[in-house]
Amino acid sequence: MGAALYAGIGFIGVALVLGVYFANQRGRLSAENWRFPAANLLGSCLILVSLIDRWNLPSFVINLCWAAISVLGLVNGARARARGEGGRG
Repeated sequence: MGAALYAGIGFIGVALVLGVYFANQRGRLSAENWRFPAANLLGSCLILVSLIDRWNLPSFVINLCWAAISVLGLVNGARARARGEGGRG
């Protein structure tokens, strides 16, 4: 893959993370909805893929943490739904 492709993948990840955050701030997507952590997870993973071409340790660390927190949110939401508490959409 070329540098432009990796950059494009990274920009799609950035757009996802920023898009869901903006939607949350505008009241259009609750952080309790499973789509919020799922989109954050996908976005951070896409940014991590972009680092294959242009390594950046601080970006790697923040996006690895972002992905881990998003997985935690998805797991907690699934557990809440299994207990019948609704939660996360």
